[in-house]
Amino acid sequence: MTNAISPARQPANRVPDVTVDFWLIKLMAVTMGETAADYLAVNLGLGLTVTSLIMTAILAIAIAFQFSLKRYVPAAYWAAVVLISIVGTLVTDNLVDNFGVPLEATTAGFSLVLALTFLSWYWLERTLSIHTIYTDRRETLYWLAILFTFALGTAAGDLIAETMSLGYLTTALLFLGVIGAIALSHYRLGMNGILAFWLAYIFTRPLGASFGDLLSQPTDYGGLGFGTIYTSLLFLGAIVVIVIYMTLSTRSGSSPNASTESAADRP
Repeated sequence: MTNAISPARQPANRVPDVTVDFWLIKLMAVTMGETAADYLAVNLGLGLTVTSLIMTAILAIAIAFQFSLKRYVPAAYWAAVVLISIVGTLVTDNLVDNFGVPLEATTAGFSLVLALTFLSWYWLERTLSIHTIYTDRRETLYWLAILFTFALGTAAGDLIAETMSLGYLTTALLFLGVIGAIALSHYRLGMNGILAFWLAYIFTRPLGASFGDLLSQPTDYGGLGFGTIYTSLLFLGAIVVIVIYMTLSTRSGSSPNASTESAADRP
């Protein structure tokens, strides 16, 4: 008689596998987060405070629905990511623009908060694996980490862009190079998988923001002049198409997102 749990009875992972389409849609989500936040706060004239309150309320509803599912559903999960991208951007913008907190302080502060989130996660769960998010506590810690990576990525990206004055395209290429270095370190030099994942997750935020600004900002400011609304709609459309593809792929799969954890996932 064996005590092994059959794959069918294993709890479902509530977040997606890390694949090429995962990174593609994540990059689009952060790009849309930057342009949508600008559109709502500036172009619609809602201001940072009102926009932040509205989007935080919508995000709370989306996260509550995500938790209720107890499994990975592409549409629900990626809707939450898009919304948390917008809110994460607004959190940093509020601190800098409304409260006058320097970008150096917000970058350092969110780095500390994110580190404390990971320490708490590991202290409580003895793992940081993103392949075993199958309890409410783990999912709570996961979404907190996601929020702080967006806020940190916004602060760090703005700090580098303002300090170095590189322009949107050059800044985007800089962060693309950083992500490439992280990938090389993981696949060729043995960097821990969890560390590589979260570093890449942080740096895709300023990469997407730089790309979004390049497309949306006026030509006088170094952009291509497409505007925030058209840029946001463009990436929203692309996200919807990829989510539909993910949904169809998940339905056709035999056992999507079964909970597994390898030694490479452990810190």
